[in-house]
Amino acid sequence: MNTPIVILNYKTYLESSGENALELARALKSASEESGITMVAAPQAADIYRVHDQISLPIFAQHIDPITPGGHTGSNLIETLIEVGINGSLINHSENRMKLADIDEVIQLCKQHNIESCVCTNNIATSKAIATFNPDAVAVEPPELIGSGIPVSQAQPEVVEDSVKGVKSINKKIKVLCGAGISTGEDMKAAMDLGADGVLLASGIVKAENPKKALLDLVSKL
Repeated sequence: MNTPIVILNYKTYLESSGENALELARALKSASEESGITMVAAPQAADIYRVHDQISLPIFAQHIDPITPGGHTGSNLIETLIEVGINGSLINHSENRMKLADIDEVIQLCKQHNIESCVCTNNIATSKAIATFNPDAVAVEPPELIGSGIPVSQAQPEVVEDSVKGVKSINKKIKVLCGAGISTGEDMKAAMDLGADGVLLASGIVKAENPKKALLDLVSKL
């Protein structure tokens, strides 16, 4: 994907569920077309087909399990998610942590199926460790700042800057995204000035009164 990248994690908010998932995807597509910025929707598994069927834009799953077809009740199988329309997946979000070996396995599954992998990390050391698995992207977001409204790019700029340096020292092709508290144009500009290739965001856009306007504001200072 071209940079800068905006990935919107729908999480499980009512504002981004069911029919609302479609409205949010329409806002993403419209804002992406007007701004020329790559924007990705990451809806709940139950809403992926709904979004894919009606709106043409990149779609990520929120989670993939390290499994093969068989007896895994309640798990997310990569083959099924691809069939319903994903182009990639978030991995190891702070609200759905995974074991290191499982992270590696899901990254490899994504490579085998030619879809994008974006691994969430919480600090510089973890970002560098994950880079050795060669995902397509790493999204660094300290858990204490998620949903706080305090952007990591301003509260802990060294986490972003040093994560970018650490990851790129291992593999320059890996994109580094900034997450946690990102919601305004100032937030995204600060992240990009620190070397980030894009942002991972959620509630600041999902819960905005006018998501399209909020998205356009997000990229207005680039």
